[in-house]
Amino acid sequence: MSEFDAERIARSYLLRVAEPPAPALADFIGELGPVAAAERVRSAECPPKVRDETAARRAHDYAERDLERAEAGEARLVIPEDDEWPAWPLLSLAVAQRRGVSGVAPPPALWVRGPARLDEAVDQAIAIVGARAATGYGEHNAAEVGYHLASRGIPVFSGAAYGIDGAAHRGALSADGTTVALLGCGVDVGYPAQHATLLRSIGKTGAVVSEYPPGTTPARHRFLVRNRLIAALTEGTVVVEAGRRSGARNTAGTAGALGKVVMAMPGPVSSAMSAGCHALIREGEATLVTSVDEILETAGRFGVAGADPPKPGRRTDRLGPEALRVHDALSDRSARQVERIAAESGVPVDRVRSLLPALELDGFAERGDTGWRRRAAKT
Repeated sequence: MSEFDAERIARSYLLRVAEPPAPALADFIGELGPVAAAERVRSAECPPKVRDETAARRAHDYAERDLERAEAGEARLVIPEDDEWPAWPLLSLAVAQRRGVSGVAPPPALWVRGPARLDEAVDQAIAIVGARAATGYGEHNAAEVGYHLASRGIPVFSGAAYGIDGAAHRGALSADGTTVALLGCGVDVGYPAQHATLLRSIGKTGAVVSEYPPGTTPARHRFLVRNRLIAALTEGTVVVEAGRRSGARNTAGTAGALGKVVMAMPGPVSSAMSAGCHALIREGEATLVTSVDEILETAGRFGVAGADPPKPGRRTDRLGPEALRVHDALSDRSARQVERIAAESGVPVDRVRSLLPALELDGFAERGDTGWRRRAAKT
């Protein structure tokens, strides 16, 4: 058996041995690597917190069976050692976990069914979420947004639930775009049952994704846990319609904690199904959006496929409002600490920490030994 095969088998075992999210196990894997971590878990020779997370299932060693079952169902296990692994977006989970945010541990691996590569599908992706018991108004808007995002080459992520999720997926499919469904059960389970045909369609052109092993049945807590993956794997989350207490607001809250862009669409003031969106906007947790153009502007994406070309201007014109403020707070002469950048930009420290690496990747900032400075434009 090659080392690569050993890592895949080890991660298959580790996905089943603990109920996600398992923060102690995630740290343990990061410290020892998957093969050594799996061996220590099997023998219970691991730290107390890891033993607590794995005690009930450490003897459930069905790793190879799960891999064979997935292959039979035309699914695959994508692991961090693969080129397909969406390392950059999932890094937000590890960063948030180190900051003390609960319930956001990164997954050891992901089960995937469908031809779309995860590393490509997450590029510029937008999540569309909302109420299961959606109104016609909400489903219409979700389908329209899904269609127009997909027609511009923007991948659409959602949870394949009834209501807003399903409408968003169908809208993206009707535009022949990429859409990805994140499940709170095994990728082979086909839940909800009335969306079995929809899930098959998504699996033919996009991807159906889960951290739960094949055959895992749905449970309410698993859908809430799944929401962190929807938030992490996308650049922004749009809440189309949601009540005051809903899974969609949970996803929006997680996206905000991860430093991602959160948006909400307004609805009729008398609609209980838009009360959650209105609360997010009123409390400053989401930016109000009413169109795909506003979504792309808020997410800081210009010049995407199918969109009208931007007018000539400064290269910073494509930055989102907060990213632009952080960029303006940088100096091209001297390095500045994150706290000073936050004070001068008025952007919270945690948000500054999440924006600076993205600015660095886009060539707007550079990190040095003593802090961050503005990167000069190449001529």
